[in-house]
Amino acid sequence: MAWQGCYQPINHLIEERNKFLKGRSRNSKMATVGEQMQVSNHTIDKVTRAKVTLENYYSNLISQHEERETRYRTLEKTMEEDGLSDEQKSQKRQQHAVKETEFLRLKRSRLGVEDFEPLKVIGKGAFGEVRLVQKRDTGHIYAMKILRKADMLEKEQVAHVRAERDILVEADHEWVVKMYYSFQDKINLYLIMEFLPGGDMMTLLMKKDTLTEEQAQFYMAESILAIDSIHNLGFIHRDIKPDNLLLDSRGHIKLSDFGLCTGLKKSHRTEFYKDLSHGKTGNFNLNPMDSKRRMESWKKNRRQL
Repeated sequence: MAWQGCYQPINHLIEERNKFLKGRSRNSKMATVGEQMQVSNHTIDKVTRAKVTLENYYSNLISQHEERETRYRTLEKTMEEDGLSDEQKSQKRQQHAVKETEFLRLKRSRLGVEDFEPLKVIGKGAFGEVRLVQKRDTGHIYAMKILRKADMLEKEQVAHVRAERDILVEADHEWVVKMYYSFQDKINLYLIMEFLPGGDMMTLLMKKDTLTEEQAQFYMAESILAIDSIHNLGFIHRDIKPDNLLLDSRGHIKLSDFGLCTGLKKSHRTEFYKDLSHGKTGNFNLNPMDSKRRMESWKKNRRQL
């Protein structure tokens, strides 16, 4: 069938990923040999970064494959429920295959700052600013979050930014601000996100001064559901406040600003990047920061925001 052409390379890549993971387990048995070798910090740094890149690549690839499979199963189920004829089903499948191909083409296209027209600055933070922008080819309106790389490295926020990007990609549901694109240049990292015209909860509180009991119950309930959804994904927001509770055009809450967020992956931990810069290897969980140092670091970075 035509739609199957979209998936032909995937099975091969999944097999390659499995071989890669098996190779990792075999390499762990050779740890004693590796410890006897003299390896430069520069080499260790490059190898570790390559490892992170490969793991993220295959993780994203398999996730995309599963999403396409889910979309196809949904299409088949809908056609069965509608009682379409075989000819109509064939046409629907061909249309679906064309859309999937176009979707993949768009995902492979490279975007840059020049593809967006800045309209105005709508927010500023410790690492950059947020602009209201319009995509030149479609006219769609987005919020562009601009983060300065040098500031993130200086304040050891690389892990938090990676966690923020990952959760915006993974959390494709109603409680989190959607991220549509991300790219970078030599100076900045750019996150193209959903623009919510309702403002934030802080602005609403300042405008109304006091919420009614019914309004307070509504927003408290939605806040709890939003936070719970983040925890179910394996992330902790760590910066819940009225400024980070945004409102869509219908008044529903969406969580934003995951700059202090942390996750369960090694690449979401600040210690991971400290280890890279000092050329450390091995299990990154063996020497975590003690609770006192972790709290002091968190408070320091929080004040800087």
